[in-house]
Amino acid sequence: MAGKVESQLKTLGITLPEALSPVANYVPFVKTGNLVFVSGQLPMKDGTLQSKGLLGADVSVADAAAAARLCAINLIAQAKVACGGDLDRIKRVVKLTGFVASGPNFTDHPKVVNGASDTMVEVFGDAGRHARAAVGSSSLPLGAAVEVEAIFEIT
Repeated sequence: MAGKVESQLKTLGITLPEALSPVANYVPFVKTGNLVFVSGQLPMKDGTLQSKGLLGADVSVADAAAAARLCAINLIAQAKVACGGDLDRIKRVVKLTGFVASGPNFTDHPKVVNGASDTMVEVFGDAGRHARAAVGSSSLPLGAAVEVEAIFEIT
């Protein structure tokens, strides 16, 4: 029987992908005490980067927000592995940090990272409300437009 979070994912039409392996020398998540720190996730779908380039030049805010949503879905997939397959073990989303590849004149980072934040609230309800940082970066791994990392509290 599907748990509460799995049912909500289904209601939202979200299918979690298989959690991806790291692309460098790090682990996908670290559990310490009741916290899970999930490494930054890129907007990958079916093994392909979905959004490349710089905000304010190559990528629109709307497209980057959709990419941030995909990052959030990938974060949840990693958290599911960290929770032994039981997403109902997630007590709350503690913090998201979103990185936005952008030029020096771009200032709408929060609008981009809202794509990830909104997804966490849609999936986890009030437990999805979190602290957050939205940071501009001159470049991101593989040329991605967005990367998001997360901290989850688990039971």
